[in-house]
Amino acid sequence: MQPLVVVAAVVRDGDRVLSCRRAPGRDAAGRWEFPGGKVETGESPEAALAREIAEELGVRIHVGALLDRTVTERNGGRAIDLACYDCRLDGDAPVESTDHDELLWMPVRRLHELDWAEADLAAVAALTREDT
Repeated sequence: MQPLVVVAAVVRDGDRVLSCRRAPGRDAAGRWEFPGGKVETGESPEAALAREIAEELGVRIHVGALLDRTVTERNGGRAIDLACYDCRLDGDAPVESTDHDELLWMPVRRLHELDWAEADLAAVAALTREDT
């Protein structure tokens, strides 16, 4: 089975990054992630990410460079091919999410303090290395 192709936004505000906690009843509930979602057939990763963020957080973003791409094998489930992109908000910061119960602007140096979803761990490590 092919991995599930997913994109995520690493939205920065100075030295802080938008971190989102998965809501109860969702896959990986209670764990933190970078917001995003599935790439639909015929959609570019950048277009999918802009669409997902608009749907999920109600804001517009500028999608920048690819920061990390990692395939994570899930126990008993489909592998996830996650591409994380550097992003900037186009307007106001999000205040709510359709998929998350908490949004937090976390300093990069403190990202390790959160309980991240497994698929996002490589991007967190890359950001932490970048910050040192």
